Amino acid sequence: MEFPNLIPLRQVLLTLGESLLELSTAPDGVEVGVRDVVIADPEDEPRPRAGDLVLLIGARGRAAIPVLRAAARSRATAIAVKGVTAPLRDAASDAGIALLAVHPAVSWAQLTAVARAALDDARVLSESESGVVLGDLFALAQTIATLTGGIVSIEDTASRVLAYSRSSGEVDELRRLSILGQQGPEEYLALLRKWGVFDRLRSSEEVVRIEERPESGIRRRLAVGIFAGRQPLGTIWVQEGGQALHERAERALLGAARVTALHLVRRRGERSAHNALREGLLNGLLEGRLDVGSVASEIGADPAKPAAVAAFALLDEDEADRSAHELRRLEMTSLIAVHAAAYRRSALATTIGARVYVLLPDLPEQESGASVLGLAREIVTAGSKHAGFTVRAAVGSPVPRLEGAAESRQEADRVLDAAPEGPAVATIEEVRSAVLLAETLAEVRANERIRDPRITALLAHDRENGGELAASLLAYLDSFGDVRSAATELGVHPNTLRYRVRRAGTVAGLDLGDARERLVAQLQLRLLGR
Repeated sequence: MEFPNLIPLRQVLLTLGESLLELSTAPDGVEVGVRDVVIADPEDEPRPRAGDLVLLIGARGRAAIPVLRAAARSRATAIAVKGVTAPLRDAASDAGIALLAVHPAVSWAQLTAVARAALDDARVLSESESGVVLGDLFALAQTIATLTGGIVSIEDTASRVLAYSRSSGEVDELRRLSILGQQGPEEYLALLRKWGVFDRLRSSEEVVRIEERPESGIRRRLAVGIFAGRQPLGTIWVQEGGQALHERAERALLGAARVTALHLVRRRGERSAHNALREGLLNGLLEGRLDVGSVASEIGADPAKPAAVAAFALLDEDEADRSAHELRRLEMTSLIAVHAAAYRRSALATTIGARVYVLLPDLPEQESGASVLGLAREIVTAGSKHAGFTVRAAVGSPVPRLEGAAESRQEADRVLDAAPEGPAVATIEEVRSAVLLAETLAEVRANERIRDPRITALLAHDRENGGELAASLLAYLDSFGDVRSAATELGVHPNTLRYRVRRAGTVAGLDLGDARERLVAQLQLRLLGR
């Protein structure tokens, strides 16, 4: 549904912001046009026109469905409602109209005034390119330094220094003068032009190697051009310090250039609200709140192609220092974004809660989850080896279409939630038993009705008498009844363990000859005993 001289719904959402409302569904995407803002009341016959944004007062939930359908028949672009429910969202998807959820505390008078002002403002604002911005440019420079093992500076097309990484005194003259003067010195720039370095940087995305020139005071370095499409935006320079650059420095630099391009586009006038909207749409897809039609075009993904999601969690040993923790999370996010972009240009990274997620859309049909698993392992290794922090990762199973991305993300979360002490990188196939056990125990933990009071009594007996009956019974059950193995684990004589197991059965009133009682006891001892 497109009309001349209308404002894209995306632009209206950018201007209004999430403090007023948020997108619930957009069957035709967020590029559909908005003509005007009108108010509808169920008491009166709604009269929206094609392209209108309808503010529905006085009805919510199922009661709003008739007005929504009437608005859709009039070819209204969107309808804003308080109290959005799943049936209302389904009705909007079926009718082909965008549905906006208005926050309960927002007054209709306020929303009407702001929405109309937003349309007026949007008509005089030029469109800005979409992008995902992850962190500060200086933080990104430090991340690139970590990944490459070098000393980094990021410059624009005029060789002005925009950001640089920390260094410990092993910089060459070119680096020193560039940082001091905030621009490359002309005599050195002339040498680089003479050697054809700039021509190569502006003609392709390939990494350029500049060998050491002791007579000119230039150490060995790598450089890569930063592009938005075919338009050059700048250059990343990586100088070799006291140690050789990392083996995979060139590959990391390619991904870094693509992520840096997003930052530089923002510096050229992109509004930060656009980043929030795009990330919000991506998060909505991964959380299952938004249908794929609402977000696919905005995030640049083909809804008909396979996709997979990888989840990453930072294990911070010093969580008491919140500022240090947040800094490490920022560095982790940049590291993940760089590696993901190097792996596949269409990769998208976002943060939800304390985790970072990478959506890999447009996967080839024949590509298996093994390649995504390889990317996750590479990121975890880079975090540990070069950045000094521990990251755990889980890879959700590839899904045949983008609409299944939320399922892939949920599966990755299940692995991270259920196997905190499992492998650094895992899929559900590798830790399925641990996942199912953890989820079963969570169900028992949340529902006291299905707990066995006999196990509670056994634990109480141990506390009162300083005994080890519960621990001994659990070790025995975990060892599948192998007394010698369980006794070795506990460091006691097999006869001692046999006595404790019999005593535990007597104290708790358990029939350990019954397989069902053994199973229940084992599960609940895991939950309550440990």
